[in-house]
Amino acid sequence: MTLTPEDEEILTIERPHPDLQKYYIIASFALGPLFPILLIYGLIRYHTMRYRFTSEGISMSWGILFRREIIIQYSRIQDIHLRSNVIERWLGLAKVLVQTASGSAGAEMTLEGLKQFEAVRDFLYHRMRGVKDEVKSTSSASPVKAADTKVSSAELVEVLRAVTEELRAVREALAKRGGQS
Repeated sequence: MTLTPEDEEILTIERPHPDLQKYYIIASFALGPLFPILLIYGLIRYHTMRYRFTSEGISMSWGILFRREIIIQYSRIQDIHLRSNVIERWLGLAKVLVQTASGSAGAEMTLEGLKQFEAVRDFLYHRMRGVKDEVKSTSSASPVKAADTKVSSAELVEVLRAVTEELRAVREALAKRGGQS
């Protein structure tokens, strides 16, 4: 697969945007009495969150005491959604929710704090489809490439006529054989 400059930029993302820290602070204030707990949780999550985009898949890790890491191969991705609330939109952020066929109703991975969320979504869709197309083409028994299968409509009509004539001949042969028994 060839990489575009946009793809190379996505591959360099390792941390969420600093505005995610602002979002965690605002969100923790909005929940009133739980402010100190949520603020500490949000700041720890922000400072420990790491992303890694590779040629095989994407990984996300965070946490200090309870370190958590999620790794998803592009071939396992089933669907990708974007979600943002009012505060996230005001800060120019969105979450990229990555779903797999794991059986859970929710997203298996949520990439937070991304300013270029649409580019990340497009990158993941491209990689997801590219992996599946490569699997289909390598598992195919036919060594014929997609470019080799393009035929003109006149050639197609000619081939279909030949197939029709062959089917008529087979049908007539079967009818004769059935009449002889």
